[in-house]
Order: sequence, then C-alpha cells, then structure tokens
Amino acid sequence: MRKLFIAAVAALTLSASAAQAAGGAYVPELKDVNWSFEGFFGQYDQKQLRRGFQIYNEVCSACHSLRLVAYRNLSALGFTEDEIKEIAAEKSIRLPHGDAGALLNDDGEFFTREAKPSDKFVSPFPNDAAAIDANGALPPDLSLVAKSRLGGPEYLYSFLMGYMDEVPEEVAHQKGFILNEDKSFNIYFPGYYTSMPPQMMDELVEYEDGTEATAVQHAEDIVAFLNWAAEPELDERKSLGLKVMLFLLVLTAMLYALKRKIWADVKH
Repeated sequence: MRKLFIAAVAALTLSASAAQAAGGAYVPELKDVNWSFEGFFGQYDQKQLRRGFQIYNEVCSACHSLRLVAYRNLSALGFTEDEIKEIAAEKSIRLPHGDAGALLNDDGEFFTREAKPSDKFVSPFPNDAAAIDANGALPPDLSLVAKSRLGGPEYLYSFLMGYMDEVPEEVAHQKGFILNEDKSFNIYFPGYYTSMPPQMMDELVEYEDGTEATAVQHAEDIVAFLNWAAEPELDERKSLGLKVMLFLLVLTAMLYALKRKIWADVKH
C-alpha cells in the first residue's frame, strides 16, 4: 500500500508538472486503443508488427531513424534469415575511407557498403544538420519514442490521428495562442504545431497480408511496431512473470500442506 501511495503521488505530481509546463494549454483526452499487448496476459500480434514494420520501412524511414534496433532483431517478427539479409542490403553504410585510405572513390563519391543483419537500422541522413536542412526540424529517432512520450502508445496513436484542418475554438480562444500557417496543426502536439505534415491516410501502403489499408489501421500498426522497438522483451517478460506467479502459488500450497502435516498431532 505504501508503494502504491507513493506511485500515485508521483503520477499526480508529474501530471501537474506537465500541465504547468504546457501553460494550461487545452489538450483533449488521449484516444483509447485496445492494444493486443496490454494487460498481464497481453502479447504482441506478430502480423500487426510486420505490417507496422512495412509502414516504417516504406514511409517513416525516409525521415526518421531507428538507431537502437538491428536488422537481425526482425527475426522476432517472423522474418527469415534470408529476408533479413535482403532488407538490410537495401541500405548502404558510408565508410570513412577506402582500402587505400582515400576519402572518395574515383567517381568522387563516398565509399559505402551494403548493410548487414548485424548493423543497426541505417539513418536516412548522414548527420543531424542534413536532417534539419531537409525537414526544417530534426525528426526524432523512433527507437524509444513509445516509452519517452507521456501516454506511450496512446499518445503516439492520438498524435498520428490528431491533425486538423481548422483550429478548434478551445485552442483559438486561449490566451497566448499564435496561428502558424507554415506548419501543421495537431491538437495533441505540445504547442499544437509540428513540422511533420499528416501521414496517416487510406491506402498509404498496400499490405502484403491483404489487411484493409485504412488510416486507422495504419496508425495502430505503426504504433504497435514502435512499441515493440522500444520494448522487444515484453512477451518474454510477461511469460516469465506468469511462470513465477504459478511457481509461487504451487510453493505456497506445498508449504501450507507441510505446515498442516507438521502440526497435525499438536493440540492447540
């Protein structure tokens, strides 16, 4: 009870701090999604993770990096060794120099090699300056984004589905609000304006498994994949937790039976 009380106080404090940092800005309640990995018995849907990876690979990877995930980790999504090699080989890694120590090859280009399964996901830009120059702002790395945002997967889903063509009255009338027509309005984004335009739309990609390609489906799939990227051990951790609970229940029953046996002939 003491730990629960401390956790509750900490959560309320963080919520109050977040609201204060936002300056009392209007933020609607996050959208609720029934994730397959929620709850004590929740597990990742491997088919959904593969669809989410397809969205990242075909859409998100053009701007966002995934620096903490290696291509070989895709085996957890059901990809074979040959499929992973093929996926990795689509990307090139820039080398510092060639065999002779030259910085550029005969064509005046940087030396590169095909990515391998052991490599981390190749970033779309050579450095942060190039990323900012191409996007107007630095696209965040998505490796831990599902854990680093308050609200986790619910926030990511709400953000992806929170773009609006018009500013609602609750925001337009609040003190200090400034209209910015050069960026996209998102009701869930801190400050409301983001450099990333809306991404979720029907038929954004053509799913390989035949799933209906709606904007909602796309958003759920990519968020599930990003949650896996941030917490790939979730299934194993829950499985281990269940085994530990079962062991403790059996052990408790055995100890109780032993106690009854030892004290059976003792009069109370």
